[in-house]
Amino acid sequence: MSVRPRAVLFDRDGTLVVDVPYNGDPAAVRPMPSAAAALDRVRAAGVPVGVVSNQSGIARGLLDAGQVGAVNARVDELLGPFAVWRWCPHGADDGCACRKPAPGMVLDAAAGLGVAPDEVAVIGDIAADVGAADAAGARAVLVPTAATRREEVEDARARGRLADDLLGAVELLGFAP
Repeated sequence: MSVRPRAVLFDRDGTLVVDVPYNGDPAAVRPMPSAAAALDRVRAAGVPVGVVSNQSGIARGLLDAGQVGAVNARVDELLGPFAVWRWCPHGADDGCACRKPAPGMVLDAAAGLGVAPDEVAVIGDIAADVGAADAAGARAVLVPTAATRREEVEDARARGRLADDLLGAVELLGFAP
């Protein structure tokens, strides 16, 4: 990837923190390995970081906005501060513009940071994260987990946007040690 982005957005569950499905418990938040170091590296370069996260547990009745807010506050306590937070409460069939892979959250976060979408990078663990970046005109890096499908990994590898971990992802974006 060429020029370093002016902002980096991270997916929350499975990327910044260990994925606990429909987590409404701040005590269950555990940072992913290298998350703090990767965030520190981007922040040290003077580049703002943010979070974009689907939270369909709200639409499914498994969580409420207060629980999502409490979990986000815990993530912020452990890994923050984040310059912007955006999360989508909708389900997959709601047809909203914000739920990844739609571009809404990425576009809104970029606007909130005062940067153009093509100056943003999105780091995530599944195709929806990459798709949201692509749809918004942003760059994407995939950091696979056990939830990432093999074809998603192969596509990211072929397109030069695959990293083994979050430190590798920020290095791919130009944030060298």
